[in-house]
Amino acid sequence: MSSHGQGETEKLKHNVEKQLDRLMEQLSDLEACKESMEASDYEEIKEETMDQLKELNASLLKLVNGDISLVNSIGALQLATQAAISQAFKTPEVIRLFGRREPKQLRERLETVEEQLKFNKISVEARDRQKGEILTALRQLNEQLTRDELQFLEQHSQQFAAFKNVEFLELNEQQ
Repeated sequence: MSSHGQGETEKLKHNVEKQLDRLMEQLSDLEACKESMEASDYEEIKEETMDQLKELNASLLKLVNGDISLVNSIGALQLATQAAISQAFKTPEVIRLFGRREPKQLRERLETVEEQLKFNKISVEARDRQKGEILTALRQLNEQLTRDELQFLEQHSQQFAAFKNVEFLELNEQQ
């Protein structure tokens, strides 16, 4: 899954288009043969076709809303492994939470890192590195980042050059 779902997305799009074309052609053929069919058969086939269209629409709605993902848990683990191998992440805890797709725990880890800086338990550099890792992981998990978090990543982008091997998903800024 080195494409991180790109090839699979194209295949899904193609299959959805084919299924929609097939259902539209089926409705067209049904209308063309309406006169030679019994009314009950016509109604039954039309109802089945309409049900299939409704199912297709429901599936598309789930995809649009993000309820269905092409990157499954194995894909997420692969992304985490790839990030670890590329040395993008240096904090094992962040790698583990990223691999398990646990954005809430990543947010908690970010709070802990900020607290550690306040109590002088870690340096600003260590905080920045860990914060960058966590925000990058959250971004990769398609979590919305605040404007401040996005600015932090932008300001420290040179520091995180190792992340260039990790594919990022486009996100909307949180208002």
